[in-house]
Amino acid sequence: MFTKINYEGPVLQQYTTLSKQLNALLEGEKDVIANLSNASALLNQFLDRINWVGFYLMKDGELVLGPFQGLPACVRIAVGRGVCGTAVSKRETMLIDDVHAFPGHIACDAASNSEIVIPLIKNDEVIGVLDIDSPLKGRFTSEDKEGLELFVQTLMKFLGSMSNVGVK
Repeated sequence: MFTKINYEGPVLQQYTTLSKQLNALLEGEKDVIANLSNASALLNQFLDRINWVGFYLMKDGELVLGPFQGLPACVRIAVGRGVCGTAVSKRETMLIDDVHAFPGHIACDAASNSEIVIPLIKNDEVIGVLDIDSPLKGRFTSEDKEGLELFVQTLMKFLGSMSNVGVK
């Protein structure tokens, strides 16, 4: 059963606690959609000052909307387009302080002003991204980047066969 906890200490310590909580939450579950759904819900509960958190999964050469928390979102994003597509093509985390200054930004929610996108890499292949938006410019820090990369590293242990959700 899930229990909301108080996260204490420095930011990276809080992310370490969050990753341990994710590990306990997903332990023994093999369903990819269930695990991504719980991961997005956990992040939505943990992070403040955000307006969207969720996953896009690679299907047939493009990103397709997966489990998320927030307003309805863009369904398909081409690789190399917007912050999410750029994270896939560069295979690196994108931390954007002002999305309106990012060339080719895709405005799914006009209220979003900053964004962080972490690629999900399995067997040396990008299988999707974790995408988090905030209505505040400069919301995400280098500590958020490090902590969210730890979160994704923990999550990847629970994303077994992606073929059951159409991911290749």
